Amino acid sequence: MNVTKNVKFEKEANEDKGSTSQAMATEDPQDITKIALTLAKDAITAAVKSAEEAENPIKNIDWITHGEFTEEKGRQQVEEFVLNWEYQGRWEHYTEFLRKEDVLHSFYYIYCVRWSIPTARRPIAQITASVYFTIKVNKNKPLDTPIDVSYVFEGHSLVHRPGEIRFREKWLRDIIEAKYVLMNPNIFQFNSIGIFQNILGDF
Repeated sequence: MNVTKNVKFEKEANEDKGSTSQAMATEDPQDITKIALTLAKDAITAAVKSAEEAENPIKNIDWITHGEFTEEKGRQQVEEFVLNWEYQGRWEHYTEFLRKEDVLHSFYYIYCVRWSIPTARRPIAQITASVYFTIKVNKNKPLDTPIDVSYVFEGHSLVHRPGEIRFREKWLRDIIEAKYVLMNPNIFQFNSIGIFQNILGDF
């Protein structure tokens, strides 16, 4: 009886191995090629990005520690950070402290950096684009721990952190253009590409 069972078990095992080998042998070579090409493309993209960042690294600043932090020092650090952004000289901005929030084990200090493009016709611009910074000061962290900083652009929910993404002037332009369209219902008579030029002309 045992001999019969063993023979039957070995036969079933061999059949399983044969079906697995057959499945591997019949796997579509085109699928393997696609996977290989995708992996190669991802590797090249990562290498190019790494080379670009090495040549032109994302700028950041040395943020102060919990022990060094004050409301005014926080505002100064936000100002220092945005001065590292790359943008055309026609943009003007100012940084202000908005409020302090007590949230569980931390204090949140909220700052706003307002951007605009003043012109000779309108030295005080009517439309601005805001960037909101949050400095999180943890009540329980050691005093020598750096503060936690994040920021979002007006009208957006994506949270950015210093040193992780490169600033794009286009983000400010998009906010200004969106507000301009809301204020001028007939703007669609213009080519959308020229909206920003129209804004500068009206200003």
